[in-house]
Amino acid sequence: MARYVVGVDLGTTNCSLAFALAEAEDPTKPSPIEQLDVPQVVGLNDASPRPLLPSFLYLAAPGEFPPKALDLPWKAGADRAVGVFARDHGAKSPGRLVSSAKSWLSHAGVDRRSAILPWSAPPEVAKVSPVEASAAYLAHLRDAWNAGAGKDAGGRLEEQEVLLTVPASFDAVARELTVEAAKQAGLAGVTLLEEPQAAFYAWLAEAGDRWRKQVKVGDVILVCDVGGGTTDFTLIAVEGRDGDLALNRLAVGEHILLGGDNMDLALAYSVAATLPRGMEGLDAAQRVALNHACRAAKEALFADPKKKSAPVAILGRGSKVIGGSIKAELDRETLDRVLVDGFLPMCEPTDQPAKGRRVGLAEIGLPYAADPAITRHLARFLNRQAGSLHAEGGVIRPSAVLFNGGVFKADPLRNRVLEVLSNWAGKPVPELRSNDLDLAVARGAAYYGQVRRGRGVRIRGGVARSYYVGLETSAPAVPGIEPEIKALCVVPMGMEEGTDADVPGPELGLVVGEPAVFRFLSSTTRRDDPVGAVVERWAPEEIQELAPLETALAVEGESEGATVPVRLHARVNEVGTLELSCRSARDDRRWSLEFNVREPGEE
Repeated sequence: MARYVVGVDLGTTNCSLAFALAEAEDPTKPSPIEQLDVPQVVGLNDASPRPLLPSFLYLAAPGEFPPKALDLPWKAGADRAVGVFARDHGAKSPGRLVSSAKSWLSHAGVDRRSAILPWSAPPEVAKVSPVEASAAYLAHLRDAWNAGAGKDAGGRLEEQEVLLTVPASFDAVARELTVEAAKQAGLAGVTLLEEPQAAFYAWLAEAGDRWRKQVKVGDVILVCDVGGGTTDFTLIAVEGRDGDLALNRLAVGEHILLGGDNMDLALAYSVAATLPRGMEGLDAAQRVALNHACRAAKEALFADPKKKSAPVAILGRGSKVIGGSIKAELDRETLDRVLVDGFLPMCEPTDQPAKGRRVGLAEIGLPYAADPAITRHLARFLNRQAGSLHAEGGVIRPSAVLFNGGVFKADPLRNRVLEVLSNWAGKPVPELRSNDLDLAVARGAAYYGQVRRGRGVRIRGGVARSYYVGLETSAPAVPGIEPEIKALCVVPMGMEEGTDADVPGPELGLVVGEPAVFRFLSSTTRRDDPVGAVVERWAPEEIQELAPLETALAVEGESEGATVPVRLHARVNEVGTLELSCRSARDDRRWSLEFNVREPGEE
């Protein structure tokens, strides 16, 4: 029996943890939500608590620091640091700093279980995988909890009900990898929750019963979530049910790698342009330091609207640098031009994001969005969902907006999004205010843990996308041309977690005794495909192929390479990931299909 429900925000830039008592005196009302201040290294020989744990891992060189310099209350002799010190010191030695692990966790173009981070590390650095880095952040939160509330019997984090948040746009593989990272940190029974929903739950927790006075039946609320590395859009409808208001998650957007990190980098390039040799005159460490300095200057300007500029200084290199540093400044005109007009330009509701020109050879790295205009990505999201939701007039006009993510702590950025949406709607679009954007996701996850126990308001909606298995068509082989595939729907959009279904249709042939690759696809717009539907043709924006499922299925009485007639059975487990099994059409044998997140052909 868990004593607490614990919400964990595993963010691209920051992590946080909130909690509440699992059982309350009043079984009809949620318990108060508290925040964990996380002890972490903030300086050499200085471990202090902070509300946020920055999502940075510093891999120290042998002998780089004095003994005990990175010690924590629960660990001595550490050779790596997580949090504030890792972020700040890593700016001076970027080849040893792991950042954006969450973005790498969702990057299907690399092996996310291999040691690839830091991406630009020199050969002598022992790298870690995106899964291992994510596990390091979760392990730090686990140890911080166990050193405090976990000291009592039955209080360890491993024994609590943990709700771990992920972007709504994470596909099944990225979700499975997140669960794997949690298991590496000793958290074996986590439940996943989408971050925009968690943000909405936090708003519900703050509003209490007053939320029913702020919305009405027929409203469609946009959750606009822009964090350090990702942009996520979600639509939540307010419906009438049994004489009361009810909430239903309608749609989520595609995975967009675009956020505060991109904004800070854009500011760094703008400031570097004022230096004699520009960005080319800076080495790798100085570029990272400039990025951090621009972020601090940005925050200073947004915090004080009367301030006209903020200083930007980084350490120099060589004896010719006067005073040992390079100094510049970030003025408000540059801030507004780069961030407000560059990332949130005024646009029409029919506009689409620009597509970047692809070159034949490109450096492998994170697949950032080609167009930085978040408002154009928003227009595309609303246009795509309008068709699948059969919106009146073919347009979705959100009734209100709930912002989430550290980017929107800045009033000018929130105001620009509201201005754009109001222009599209032809009337003012109000904001549903959230008190703390940095902590909302963790707090909302803790609230959701109580909703699962019958205390609080639940958002319905089920899984955010439809899932398909690719069926290879029977056709004569043509050299150089792959056979076409059809998409068999195994999980329809909206299927509830913890439910399962037999996939109807003709028997399928399953090859046993040798490795089998299953093509895997998904859609965030095709909401009308039932289980068993076979889609033969689709537009590229309708259905996207994901990482394949690969497994070697046991022979079980058959010869190697034999084809067994089977039927598929699909289940969405409580964690929110997909499980498939093949059931023999002739007897009671079954084969489970588990995700193999390595790419085909890898050992």
